[in-house]
Amino acid sequence: MDTTEIKARMNSGEIYYENAEISAEQAHYRDLLFQFNHTLPSKTAEKQEILKALLGSFGEGSYIEGPFSANWGKNTYFGKKVYANSHLTLVDDTKITIGDFVMMGPNVTLCTGTHPLPATLRKKAAQYNLPVVIEENVWLGAGVTVLPGVTIGKNSVIGAHSLVTKDIPENVIAYGSPCQVIRPLPKEE
Repeated sequence: MDTTEIKARMNSGEIYYENAEISAEQAHYRDLLFQFNHTLPSKTAEKQEILKALLGSFGEGSYIEGPFSANWGKNTYFGKKVYANSHLTLVDDTKITIGDFVMMGPNVTLCTGTHPLPATLRKKAAQYNLPVVIEENVWLGAGVTVLPGVTIGKNSVIGAHSLVTKDIPENVIAYGSPCQVIRPLPKEE
């Protein structure tokens, strides 16, 4: 399978196997991530420029507190005024979309990459990916993990240490492992 076909499969939900060319491209983004994590916290403008080169987009007024991890970086799109606390992990082998005004506590993990269940395929390092969408004004509490293919609806709040395995609608409070909708958000006064 050539690199063009592998890249198409990476974004289609189909099983694929990485090759040396894909790994070499990924190394470029990992170098940028290394630069970000080893730039002094006081060098805010420099860190912002690295993030703009690393990520698919990095909206105005957004901020990531280091350290930060990503499989690629380039497949993640930040809206404006997004705040991510320390130890954000992006398993962004396909697209992650993070809407405007999203807040993420420390140790949040957003996963698009996964592996097939049959052991014979896993032995061959087979993988497939499903996109993750975090809509605008969502708050992900500390330690939240969002699994492949999940969308979290706008304004919703996900409680600390939740494992989000399925879509969460707009305007709710949800938590648990697996994460469940607990109640609608209270009306604003």
